Amino acid sequence: MGPRSRERRAGAVQNTNDSSALSKSSLAARGYVHDTFAALLVPGTARRAPLIHRGYYVRARAVRHCVRAFLERTCAAPGAPRGQVVSLGAGSDSLYFRLKSAGRLAGAAVWEVDFPDVARRKAERIRDMPKLRALTGPFQSGDPASPLCFESPDYRILGLDLRQLPQLDRALAAAGLDAASPTLLLAEAVLTYLEPDDAAALITWAARRFPNALFVVYEQMRPHDAFGQFMLQHFRQLNSPLHGLDRFPDLEAQRHRFLQAGWTACSAMDMNGFYRCLVPAEERGRMESLEPFDEFEEWHLKCAHYFILAASRGDALSQTLVFPSSDAFPRVDPAAPSGVFPAMVVTSDSQGPNLKRYGHTSVLLSSGIILSAGGFGEQEGRHCRISKFHLLSRYCDTEWKGNQICGWGTGAQWDGRLYHTMTRLSDTQVLVLGGRLSPVTPALGILQLHFCKNENNSTENLSVTVTKAGPEEDSTLSRWRHSTIEVSYENQKYLFVYGGRSVVEPVLSDWHFLHVGTMAWVRIPVEGEAPEGRHSHSACSWQGGALIAGGLGASEEPLSSVLFLKPISCGFLWESIVIQPPITPRYSHTAHVLNGKLLLVGGVWIHSSSIPGVTVIDLTTGLSSEYQIDTVCVPWPLMLHNHTSVLLPEEQQLLLLGGGGNCFSFGTYFNPHTVTLDLSSLSARRPMISCHTEVK
Repeated sequence: MGPRSRERRAGAVQNTNDSSALSKSSLAARGYVHDTFAALLVPGTARRAPLIHRGYYVRARAVRHCVRAFLERTCAAPGAPRGQVVSLGAGSDSLYFRLKSAGRLAGAAVWEVDFPDVARRKAERIRDMPKLRALTGPFQSGDPASPLCFESPDYRILGLDLRQLPQLDRALAAAGLDAASPTLLLAEAVLTYLEPDDAAALITWAARRFPNALFVVYEQMRPHDAFGQFMLQHFRQLNSPLHGLDRFPDLEAQRHRFLQAGWTACSAMDMNGFYRCLVPAEERGRMESLEPFDEFEEWHLKCAHYFILAASRGDALSQTLVFPSSDAFPRVDPAAPSGVFPAMVVTSDSQGPNLKRYGHTSVLLSSGIILSAGGFGEQEGRHCRISKFHLLSRYCDTEWKGNQICGWGTGAQWDGRLYHTMTRLSDTQVLVLGGRLSPVTPALGILQLHFCKNENNSTENLSVTVTKAGPEEDSTLSRWRHSTIEVSYENQKYLFVYGGRSVVEPVLSDWHFLHVGTMAWVRIPVEGEAPEGRHSHSACSWQGGALIAGGLGASEEPLSSVLFLKPISCGFLWESIVIQPPITPRYSHTAHVLNGKLLLVGGVWIHSSSIPGVTVIDLTTGLSSEYQIDTVCVPWPLMLHNHTSVLLPEEQQLLLLGGGGNCFSFGTYFNPHTVTLDLSSLSARRPMISCHTEVK
């Protein structure tokens, strides 16, 4: 890489600091963390989205945990040597001011290192802010030719390039850093911006230079799955590509990296594990209630692709238990794959508009005609809540074509709802229940969609009429991320509406029966222990009842339970299906029953680093098996959450429609094509033992 290219990359990396500083300021302004200094260190303000707030919150908590562990270990004892905090790539972070105002620097000092321009700007900002100067005490500005930009008794700011280790070593020593004293080296989203050899040299230098030290790293990992690929693409577009993730893609590789470089102990967690294990439940509840939020998939995926690591040298710091053992956040890895389902693209841009959206719903109207409605996606060149219906029609046996159609009606119109349900009443009628317009605005009322074909019985000019089928003030359907499935009782058809979430309740555990013929809510006895509340679960009709699988529970924890609402003579009975081996907890998946087997397709899980494929549960034996999705013939990435799927049982195929999400600060991704999975390999498998169920 030439000098000019290096300069451009350095400038792009510096820009990430400016964006991060604004996010941290927004984080404090919304009450996620107590930090009165973040806004003073960055010019301007920006209101970030709740998803970004959550991501920066867990980052802040993780760094705080490590810094406090270090200070309590090294500075608490009387007569202990002065602790040293060295923040590499510190940018506009307010760590020093937060520690000083909290009285945590009585026996410690802070050194910050960043690019010269960044360091000088920060030093000037501090000199211009009386509130900041009051904490630093008497200070000196460094000579313009010196890397030392700011110096006070317990705070130094140095402008240096971390790739120039001899200069870094000399400058830190000249600024009073004692290599023999206990030292915390902190690198928040820094190492991945360095070329792998430069990062390796920095890690090795620190291990050799500081015999009694803790090196804390927060950065990205897992580059190979769909979210990871989109993350890499985002940083490439910013001209600040992430380096080294191919060499060190996961926690084990990162631990080995530091041990090989001379660190004597190393522990690491992904941010899902940290949040669950080291943020108290009461504090999690406080944070989760600060803002309306409904982007759970992207929150968990973001946390799965970032980690916090602490490597140590020296007897004292090697005994510092920064993170708990892996048992505190147990892994539930899926079983070894039993097979592969080949995937193929079934539509292309030349075959009509594609289904680029998520949070929608799809239903098979009749053989070869699939309707999708609602969600958030691309429409007329912009991202918005979708107002048009999408029709996917099969022609020539194996070819499919997509069309977008508008709906109209008197007194009703399609309102662009998300996370609703649709139920086919006939080839030309669909019932729409629930959904939301925003996390604080539920979609009101039951809608009925009526479809009318043209004289040639073609879908080319299909028209859709939208009518209201129930009272708008019906609070029963003030919910989203719920399920609606057809069940039978006394030879009558009912729609079983279960779970979801609402403006008031983060998770619902109630259920209701809607009589299809009269569109009236009715009471039907249900025996057995009621399952815990959930949303974003799956539901399938089976043997006149309903199969409920997975979902996200009250504590935002994915669930693994599979429940059967079993028809009995006096109503229904909740039963729990015993599955062996146990399946990985998940949510935001889809599900179907094919030949006595329950298929759980995609979804999000946080207890395993593997990529969700298709879990197959034999409903006769209770045995589960895992199938990977072969995406060689499918444009990557393929995000299998917030998608829909339609089973074509005669063809032994499963169509995957839409999917994706708002991927943290990396942008919004929509799966570009409809994909089909070949399920024919399932027909050769046979059950081996009898199934077990437990009455709830």
